[in-house]
Amino acid sequence: MKLIYVADPMCSWCYGFSKEMAELMEMNPEISLEIVVGGLSAGSNKVLDDADKRFRLMHWSKVEAISGLPFNREALMAREGFVYDSGPACRALVTAIKMNTGISILKIFRAIQHGFYVDGKDVTSPSELVKILSNTFALEGYPVNDDLILTMFNSEEIKLETENHFKTVKHTFGISSFPALLLEDHGEIKTISAGYMAANMLQEIMNKISNQNDSVLCQKHS
Repeated sequence: MKLIYVADPMCSWCYGFSKEMAELMEMNPEISLEIVVGGLSAGSNKVLDDADKRFRLMHWSKVEAISGLPFNREALMAREGFVYDSGPACRALVTAIKMNTGISILKIFRAIQHGFYVDGKDVTSPSELVKILSNTFALEGYPVNDDLILTMFNSEEIKLETENHFKTVKHTFGISSFPALLLEDHGEIKTISAGYMAANMLQEIMNKISNQNDSVLCQKHS
């Protein structure tokens, strides 16, 4: 049994949902987690003007009210010429996955989110992303040279793998909005949540699916 978290590091609802995911994983330490990045605004070249920024801040306020998580509005409003391209942040997460450090991938994902939404970092910048990954690795007892991370981040292998993530989300899962949580059990994939949901509600749905599966197994062997 495996949970598949479909998300984007620069999706504000995913930022809120990742808190719920952390709680859910604490409740289910025996279940593995895979994160597949969706590329919400990957490749965008549109510079955000003040109206665009205020529009995003409206979404941030909704997420803040529901999740209780902090948002650094001042950093977004102050950033000049900012292009909301989530491609680099997605690629940073794929880089971390490929490095296979043994560190919780959700913890790394949340570090990228925290860097953007709380610390006000420009997570469209490769150098900023490398610092976030490097600092997270070091805090978890796995120091990695920044140049090594950057080389891997810029590699064709990681670029291709990131595109594969996007294709999987769009064509295999058929998902176009984030976050989404899927459960894979014996090759069958079921949707747990399409959108933000509290951890206790996610757990209830998982329990129902588990009970249904147990019932089916009992019928087969009766």
